[in-house]
Amino acid sequence: MNRLIALTAAPLFAVAVFSMSAHADPIADRQALMKDQGKTVGSITPIIKGEKPFDAQLVMTALKHLNEDAQKIDIATLFPKGSETGGKTTASPKIWEDSAGFEAAMSKYKADAAKAAVAEPKDLDSFKVVFNQVTENCGTCHKAFRIKKD
Repeated sequence: MNRLIALTAAPLFAVAVFSMSAHADPIADRQALMKDQGKTVGSITPIIKGEKPFDAQLVMTALKHLNEDAQKIDIATLFPKGSETGGKTTASPKIWEDSAGFEAAMSKYKADAAKAAVAEPKDLDSFKVVFNQVTENCGTCHKAFRIKKD
C-alpha cells in the first residue's frame, strides 16, 4: 500500500518541483549563491590575514563548499536575458553584452574552485596560493561584470 502511495505521489511531487523552479527568481537565486560564497570566503579570510591559526580541516571544508557553490553557477538559469533590469541587482549589463567573456570568467572560476577543493593545503603558505587563485577570479569578475555598489 505504501509503495502504491509513493508511486502515485511521485509524479505530483515532480510537477510541484518543476513548477517552483520554473517560477524561480534568478536575481534572488544568484544573490543567495553569491552571499553564501562571500560568507564562506569570510570564514577563512582571518586565516589568510594571520588573525587566526591555520586550520587544515576548516580550510578544506570551506574550499569544498566554495567549489560546490561554484559548480551550481548555471549562467542560463541564474543570468537569463532580462534579469539585468528586473529587481534590485548589481549585475552589469556587460554580462549579456559580453556573454563569451562572462562565460570564460565563470569557467575559469569553476575550474580553479575545483582544483582548490582537492588541493589539501598543509600550511598557511600553500593555503595562500590556493585561496588567492580562487579569490582572484572573484575580483576579476566583480570588476568586469558587476556594478559597483554605492
